[in-house]
Amino acid sequence: MMKVVVLRWGHRLRDERLTSHLLLTARAFGCSGIVVSDVNDWDILETMTKIVRDWGGPLTVEMGISWRKVVTAWKKKGGISVHLTAYGENIQEGNVLKRIIAAKKDILVLVGSQKVPSEFMQSQVSDYNVSIGNQPHSEVAALAVFLDRLYQGRELKKQFYEPKLRILPNPRKKVVIKFGERDTLKS
Repeated sequence: MMKVVVLRWGHRLRDERLTSHLLLTARAFGCSGIVVSDVNDWDILETMTKIVRDWGGPLTVEMGISWRKVVTAWKKKGGISVHLTAYGENIQEGNVLKRIIAAKKDILVLVGSQKVPSEFMQSQVSDYNVSIGNQPHSEVAALAVFLDRLYQGRELKKQFYEPKLRILPNPRKKVVIKFGERDTLKS
């Protein structure tokens, strides 16, 4: 199975909540790692560490590394990079997803938060420029749709390693099991 890591480019401290949501989505939808490039935001690192501790992993989180270094190292190891952008090949209309899957390589998903440098569109950075609908939209939504299409829904059944908490689906109430205790937490 291919490894998928998300590179968040352009995180600004005022975007902390949106970046947190992006990282939560990456984890829940099957990614094995996250890189917040070019900045260190200890609040986000603390949030993700707590999520992995309570809800399970594995998940690596890295920060403060230049996006160029991340992309260069990824490609040097034989992986491909996929840039999610409104201007790329439409995931629904073309065969871009089939080509990504057929490559059978680890994937670095590039997700911006602000206007990304034009070089992101170039082949030296992005092997594929993929759009979700060719319209302005949230980067969180784009990542969720891309990962769901990539994994064909299988990520929704993912089992996480050593969780302390787990949600039990229930049509009428919240049920959370805390491992190591007999009682369920209900709210």
